[in-house]
Order: sequence, then structure tokens, then C-alpha cells
Amino acid sequence: MAIDTQTTITGPHTAAPQVDRLTGRAKLVLFVLCAAQFMVALDFSVLNVALPALGKDLGLSRSALQWAVTAFALPSGGFLLLFGRIADLFGRKKLFLTGLALFGTASLLATLAWDPASFLTGRALQGLGAAVIVPTGMSLLTTTFPEGPLRDKALGISGTLLSLGFTIGMVLGGIMTDTLGWRSTMGLLVAFAVIVLVLAPGLLPESRTPERPRLDVPGAVTVTGGLLAVIYALSTAAQRGFGGADVWGTLLAGLALLVAFVIVESKASAPLVSLPMLKRRTVAWGNLGGLVTFSMMSAVVFVLTLYLQETLGLSSFETGLVFGVQGVASAVAGAYAARFIGRFGARRVLVGSLLGQGVFIAALLGLGTESGALLATVAVSLASMCHLGAIISYGVTVTSGVPNEEQGLATGLVTTTQQVGLTVGIPLLGVLATTQASLFDGVRTVLAIDAVIVVAAAALIGLGLRKRA
Repeated sequence: MAIDTQTTITGPHTAAPQVDRLTGRAKLVLFVLCAAQFMVALDFSVLNVALPALGKDLGLSRSALQWAVTAFALPSGGFLLLFGRIADLFGRKKLFLTGLALFGTASLLATLAWDPASFLTGRALQGLGAAVIVPTGMSLLTTTFPEGPLRDKALGISGTLLSLGFTIGMVLGGIMTDTLGWRSTMGLLVAFAVIVLVLAPGLLPESRTPERPRLDVPGAVTVTGGLLAVIYALSTAAQRGFGGADVWGTLLAGLALLVAFVIVESKASAPLVSLPMLKRRTVAWGNLGGLVTFSMMSAVVFVLTLYLQETLGLSSFETGLVFGVQGVASAVAGAYAARFIGRFGARRVLVGSLLGQGVFIAALLGLGTESGALLATVAVSLASMCHLGAIISYGVTVTSGVPNEEQGLATGLVTTTQQVGLTVGIPLLGVLATTQASLFDGVRTVLAIDAVIVVAAAALIGLGLRKRA
């Protein structure tokens, strides 16, 4: 379905006009969908600075605090593809509302938590709700707004709010924890869920595939198990390093399950993931761009936080201001990204954005042990502008040309890439900064490797997406 500028709901067989102006109703629909995505992004970061206070209140040891993050990341990354496909088959709106209700209830449980078990249960259920909300919200967006200027604009706004949610959460979490206590960070998510849940039923159109093939259970088991195992292994490695046998055992088991998933999908009559779709150049290379931009930028934010506080001695509030500037820069980039995509094309913007991200990350190698806050603020803000351009353009690249009945599948891949990228960046690179004798040397090592990976990916994706004669 598509919403045109005359607020008409267009049926699946009606040609939607190629317009570039959002009507009042379309703006409300976009607000609801973006508010849900913003809420999930906020949840990724709003609790981070509250972890010490939370641990002291609930009796969680420092080593156990990682589970406040991991308990959310495991289900939110592991079940994305499964719920994206279920939504295609049984109704995106219905599942979206169910996810909102689950997320709000889980946030309330986390707010009222009386011991570690109740809190971690709430976090795990939040992650499960997020795994429902993210792919269904994205597929509702791409099926509601027709391909072209309207969809590009909608994805631009959504991508901007996604980036802002992560950044604002870091600043807001510190302020709320200091003034209202750590429970207020979870209570904020309850309020968001309630508002969206009240508005969504009357605004969102229902959409699903016209046919209902059988759900690919073997594919669902292998991909979900594989993602859960890989995310668990990398999350554990971020805390303890890669030396443990359990880390490597879980990681290898996860990779084996993902290989089994590919084999299962090649033989399934109604596969969870269409392998021909993965063979599309735009889907494969676009998702690689998304994985690189999310994972590498999350690692930069992590090591810069350590550098600003532990090397330069900035307070949490001052560090938050640095990332606040980064958030403003991202918002500016989001406001113009759709225009650049319309003018130059999503593929060129993706490659150019990745290249810019890598160059500005490399500029951070000029940081010193005595000064560097200004350089850090400017360089990370410019890198984030390019990062935002990459986020939006990879989403447009992957979903363009995909029929409506497979949009849940395509957006499931987009959002899985996003969640996995956010999860693996810190374990893969952040551990290099925290395990070296000198934190400053570790930060520089991470930044150098990060920049090389992003620039190399830009070059590869540029070649991969090059138009063939």
C-alpha cells in the first residue's frame, strides 16, 4: 500500500504517483513508525551510563553488568529474520502492535525490577519486542511509501532518528540517572511504547503477502540459533577477550549453524531467506555497506568514550556534549541525504559516504595524550554525517526493486545487518583498546584498523555495484 499526497491509500494494484511531498496523514504514519524505531535505538544506549548505579542498586557485580546489554542484544539480533518473515505471512501491522505491547510491558518490568533476575528478564523481553518492532516497522514503511522520492525521504528521516536515538540516549541517560535515578531510563521507554501503541492502530494500514506459504521451520531454527550463538560469543569476548574455550566453541557452533542455514535454504520449498535475493548485487553489497558502517562506527564511539574520559579526563557530562554535537551533525546529514540520493543515486552516495567515514576516522589518529577534544568533536561529527549517509543509502540500495511481497524479507536483512553491526563492532575492535598496556596506544590501533576497513569496503562496494555493460 502507498500513501499519496492526497492522503489516498493506494491498493496493491494501483500505480502510486511519483511525488516528493508528504501529506498530513503520511507524516503521522511516518511519525509513528519512526517513533518506534527511535525508541529501540534509544534503548541501545540510554542505559549504558546508568550501569554502575544499576549494579549497585540491584546487586549486580561489575563482571555481570555486561548482561544488562547482552540480555537485550541476544534476542533483538537473533530473532529479526524470523519475525520479519512471520510479519510477511501473517500481517505486519498486527505483529508490529504485538511487539510494541511486549516492549512496553518488558520496559515496565525492567523499571520495577526488584532483583537481577527480574531486571534481566525484562531486558531479554525488551530485546524480543525490538526484534518484532524493527523489521515490521521497516517493512511497513517501505510498503506504505512508494519507491522513489517519498520512500527515500521516509528512509532518510527514519535513518536520522535511528542515529539520533543512539546518540541522544548517551546524553539523556547520564542526565536522567543523575537527577531521577537509573529506573527513569527504563520508564522513559514505557512512555514511548504507550504513545506509539495508542496512535498506531488508527493510522497504519495492514499489509501482508497475498499468499501464505508454510513457515520454513528448519531455516528459522538454524539462522536464529546461529545468530544467537555468534552474538553471545562476541558479546562475551568484549568482556573477557577471545581466550576462553567457551567463546570459541560458541562462535564456531554459531558459524556452523549459519552454514547449515544456507544449505537448508537452498533446498527449502518456501525458504525463510530467498537465496536468489541474496544474489542480487544491490542486496549483497548494500548489506555489506550497512554491516561495515554500523560495526565500525560503534567501535569508534566506544574507544572515543574511553579516550575522552580516561586519557583526557573529561567528565561524563563533557563527554556527552561531544557526542551531542555528533548527534546534531547527524541530523543535518539526514535532512539532506535523501536529496543527495535523488540526485546522485543511492549506490554512489553509499560508496562516497563510506569513503568519507573512513577518511574522517583516520583524521582521529591526530589525537594526543594532553589535548584532542576539539579534534575528536569535529572529526567524529563529520564521520557521523558520512555514517548517516551510508545508513540511509544502504537501506535504499537494498530495498529498491524488491516487490512488496518480499519487502519484509529485504528489510529483515537490512535490520539484521544493523543489529549485528551494532553488536559485533565493539567485541571485534574494542577489545584491542582495553587489553593493551597503554589505553592511548590501543585507541590509536583501533582507529587505524577501523579506517582501513571502512575505506577498503568502500572500494570493494564501489566495484561490486558498478553498472555492467
